[in-house]
Amino acid sequence: MKTLQSKLGLLFLLMMGSTTLFAQGQDVIYTKMAKEKLTSKTELKTYLIEREIPDAGILSPEELRGISQKSCSVIKDMGPQIQWIHSYVTDDKVYCIYKAENEALIREHAEKGGFPVNYVTELATVIGPKTAQ
Repeated sequence: MKTLQSKLGLLFLLMMGSTTLFAQGQDVIYTKMAKEKLTSKTELKTYLIEREIPDAGILSPEELRGISQKSCSVIKDMGPQIQWIHSYVTDDKVYCIYKAENEALIREHAEKGGFPVNYVTELATVIGPKTAQ
């Protein structure tokens, strides 16, 4: 059984790009490179984007749908490292909440979609009424 586990572990490491494997009893210790590949999911940060859009508050449902479809299309092409959470529309501005690996991806999304970006900030945390409890 140990031999089968070791062979499966070695096969996994080879598929992950590493060839070093040490077996100790039933535990398998992976090399640093393999361990990093196993745990290297980049955490997405949350950003607030301010977009100045004159008369945003009177955009029709069809216009808002078109803007939303464009944003979703660009995000789909960019991949999972950027996500649109939602947006708030005011008279002359739109405030968007996005998750992304970095600010550069926020700006790239805006450029590809033709959206203005007047201000971008990473959110430190979110509070609300439950925070007071």
